[in-house]
Amino acid sequence: MKGPYSDCLQMYFKGRFPVNQFIGRAYLCQGQLHTPLSTDNLVRNDEGCIILSYILRVFILGFYVLYYFLIYNASVLYWQFVRPYLKPGFRCYLVPSLSQIVKALNQTDEPDSEWRAELMINLLECLLDASKLKEAKEFSSTAAAFIKENVPDKYSQIFCLMEEGKLIEVECLECEYEIQKFGPKIVTYTKGVVEAQLKLIKNLEVTLQHAVQLGDPYVIQVVCTTQWNLCLPLLQQNLHQHVRKPLIAVADVLEEIDSMLILLRCQLHMEIARIEEDEDRIEIAVQHLQKAIHLDNSGQYQEHLRLNFNRLSLYAMLYKSPERLEDQALMMIEQAKRGKEKNNVRQKRSLLVNAGLALAPDSFQVVLDSENEAKVSSGKSQSQVSYLCAKAQHHVKSVDKVDGHLKHLKKENDKERIRLWANLAKVARTQEVWDVCRTACRFCLLYDDTLFRRATKPKKTQKKKASITMMDDDQGDGLPGELLLPAKSFSFERDLLRILAEIRFINAEATIHLLRLQGIELNDHTVPTEDESKHPSEYVLDFPESDLEWKAYSLWIDYLSQYAMENFLRAAEIGEELNEAWIVHNAVVYILNYNRHLITSGRQREIIAYLQTLLGAIKTVGHTGSTVTLLMLCNAVARGLILCWIPKPKRTEEKRLCICEFALNVTSGTIPNETVPVAVKQQIIATWVKVKQLNQQQIGHKLWTEEESSDEAQNPIVRILVGLEMYSCTGLGLMDFTVPALSQLVKLALECSWSDSLVELQTLTRLTYFAYVLHDYEIVMTCSQRILQSHILSYLSLFRPDNTARQEMLSTAACIQGKSIMENLTGQKHLRIAASKAFAQSARYAGEAGNYSLVMFAARHFWNACLPLLGFPHDREQFKEPTEIILKNIMKAESENKQVRIANK
Repeated sequence: MKGPYSDCLQMYFKGRFPVNQFIGRAYLCQGQLHTPLSTDNLVRNDEGCIILSYILRVFILGFYVLYYFLIYNASVLYWQFVRPYLKPGFRCYLVPSLSQIVKALNQTDEPDSEWRAELMINLLECLLDASKLKEAKEFSSTAAAFIKENVPDKYSQIFCLMEEGKLIEVECLECEYEIQKFGPKIVTYTKGVVEAQLKLIKNLEVTLQHAVQLGDPYVIQVVCTTQWNLCLPLLQQNLHQHVRKPLIAVADVLEEIDSMLILLRCQLHMEIARIEEDEDRIEIAVQHLQKAIHLDNSGQYQEHLRLNFNRLSLYAMLYKSPERLEDQALMMIEQAKRGKEKNNVRQKRSLLVNAGLALAPDSFQVVLDSENEAKVSSGKSQSQVSYLCAKAQHHVKSVDKVDGHLKHLKKENDKERIRLWANLAKVARTQEVWDVCRTACRFCLLYDDTLFRRATKPKKTQKKKASITMMDDDQGDGLPGELLLPAKSFSFERDLLRILAEIRFINAEATIHLLRLQGIELNDHTVPTEDESKHPSEYVLDFPESDLEWKAYSLWIDYLSQYAMENFLRAAEIGEELNEAWIVHNAVVYILNYNRHLITSGRQREIIAYLQTLLGAIKTVGHTGSTVTLLMLCNAVARGLILCWIPKPKRTEEKRLCICEFALNVTSGTIPNETVPVAVKQQIIATWVKVKQLNQQQIGHKLWTEEESSDEAQNPIVRILVGLEMYSCTGLGLMDFTVPALSQLVKLALECSWSDSLVELQTLTRLTYFAYVLHDYEIVMTCSQRILQSHILSYLSLFRPDNTARQEMLSTAACIQGKSIMENLTGQKHLRIAASKAFAQSARYAGEAGNYSLVMFAARHFWNACLPLLGFPHDREQFKEPTEIILKNIMKAESENKQVRIANK
């Protein structure tokens, strides 16, 4: 077959041929005649490569841009020619020709980037096979840059070829990238997120083994650093046991190579010691602390390590009592903390009380007895109010003794004592020894009041006088006249402030526990109770405000609420000072949760000052990861501010509006991974619309005016919710909104994709109601049918915690549907029957919800609907089944109501 082709080519080349694309094609054909079948005949194969290289050189030097496609075709044919060479020991022969191919494609700017990347990777392999390491290093930089930008999927391949460690580095980067994709979800600690993190950590354990086999210290340290970063979010007390093995592996490997990452190694051993301690492996924990102490060259953790080492060493001591009172207290706290579950509460309480007595022998027992009712004397009077008054006075008098405690102590070991009191409070809290917890908190927080708060001065004063400022290394130079504390001292001070913030939270919760023992919720006020010994069982004593004993007791209850709130607020203040958002966010969550009964009953005004302070703090530290918390806080603040306007609006106050608009802007500016639930948006939107009404400001026809436009305004769900609230605010005796057409809102609602089915159900139910008020029969039927049909399709999904609310809304929608049908009968009997069935359906949903009043409401409408037809036997037969449904659900709702009443008693 070769003969004729070869003869034809020879005839072509002997003739006078024009310089055009056909000469290029002839060269390609000639190259194909020399296609190698194996690597046995190197001379013949080399000849083919030389010919093709020559062809490409001719293309580059003499051809026009029009013929660039020939260069691409030549590279494809070349690749077919040289396949036999693509194995170790033979790739080196391809370096000259493949270099020319890659260069030609680069010069013509070939658009097929994937093909160019493939050839580049193979050229790098050829250079390595030829041991041309210098050329390979130079070329790899160019190739890596091109592939990273144009063909990132092949990026790992080129790194794999570069001098194996680079591939391991890429694996580390990929792990960190996967973690970054979680965004704010990583702090939610949901099961799925934690499991995904642990999977990445496990994969990186294998990568670390490969790095150790490679033997490159730099690569090993890269993997170890990445693994540490992956483990950091899981160092919570309830999760850190899952990362014990990978952390030990990292610490051991870094020790083996004598890594200079001294700080990292120190931190690793500190965390491993903490994990081992929690698992009661005390001796191993002590060993890791010793290693951490040895590595802490800068002394950054000196005090922390010393205290922990001393604490565990004391606990490990057998049959020997330490001499120092602080050490005695520490030993007893550890014994109570690590006591077996079978040990009774009295034994643990005794240890905790003795620890407190060791720390404050002069006053601990006195303060502890503030809650001992046996110490309360109500005098000659045996009345209940006298006893309550005496109890309040005894408590106030006893806790005052704590103030003189620090006067008898030297200030040498203040920091140690802060930690000891804090540990005592935390262990007592865990063991639910509440009186010891409250007492320990008071002693611990003395140091906050005397050492830290006293040092904090108003900003104006600080400008006038020189001050001692504690700064991080990254905060730059201090202002003139300021003394900068050493970094290690500052780090320890920050640690102490975090501890004090934690104790503030514990103290506030413990105080709320004390309030509940008195039958009072946080920020509620006392109500006179029954005295069954002197009065009838249903008679409630009515103490006048002038009764001094009752007033004293009431003031004490109010003081406890104020004291708890101030502790929450001080914790937030510490978080703001440290610029640690998690502390501030926790304070917000605590206050919102413990004051839920006030917020739901519209009493936000009573705590508005606290809420405003928290809002200022969270604005300072930021809200990333806690947008929902911020919105709930904004809504509570705004509601608290506008309540005093209703029903008669006062002068315009833009502050209320600003808070709502700030919150709405937050929802539109949140990072993509942080989703704000629709239900939360709904609350702030409702408040914003009400503020607009009270300020007598209209909302534009498109629901947002030019000034109010934002990305959030383009959200159809937001527009629906705004429109609904505008309808809700109309007809209340205040300014009426110019509302959008209800049909527009219905169209948007039916077309929307709702992320919260409960909000969708609520929205459609409200639209049904407004349509009924406007006598729009068509919209009533459209919305109600959509509601009830959706319910049938997702019936199984109704068995959830919010099932009662869903059933009540379904009942309402069915009832409105029936009422609307009744108003549009026009004498048609079949419509009356349809209405009666709707009322029966309404009763059934209400019965499922256990709502007796809704059942009876539906039953009355059902009776009125079917009454005109009951005189006819045929018609009466049609009402048998609906009647049975209604009777069944009346009994069901009544039964559930009785159970609730019994439970409440």
